[in-house]
Amino acid sequence: MSTPHCVAPATVEALYSHHHSWLRGWLHRRMGNPEQAADLAHDTFVRLLSSERVPAALDEPRAFLTTVAQNLMSNHWRREKLERAYLQALSQVPQAVHWSPEERAIVLETLHELDRLLDGLPPIVRRAFLLSQLEGQTHAQVARALSISVPTVKRYLVKALRQCYFADLAFQA
Repeated sequence: MSTPHCVAPATVEALYSHHHSWLRGWLHRRMGNPEQAADLAHDTFVRLLSSERVPAALDEPRAFLTTVAQNLMSNHWRREKLERAYLQALSQVPQAVHWSPEERAIVLETLHELDRLLDGLPPIVRRAFLLSQLEGQTHAQVARALSISVPTVKRYLVKALRQCYFADLAFQA
């Protein structure tokens, strides 16, 4: 088995030394939070170190860094939205049901992982999967909720399960 090809650290080091401050400022203007901007700027360069897609020479390094950072920023906002929805749902749980901080962290981590596995699927496919797997709805109930046929629900579930399976294999490789 061959080791994955990663970009030369010297290339990332040059990008970092010439553009890190600019990228951090660009992210700060978009996010409004200097700490989050610094974290995402750092994550951008970490992503580059582990990527196989960084060319040795870039004609437009800031455009390239912006693209990588925008993807990370979108993921960050999606995770924040997911966390807010989780906290809202948690606030509606009866007081008698109390989860420990560890249990909450495990559930939130699981939600993040599920979100990562389903990334890239059309929204209706994700929704069908979540209705079926998380809410326990039957195929007929999912079909009614989404105004689609039962065979379409089945195709969507197969597509989502396939996505989870292959995304998980790629993540382990």
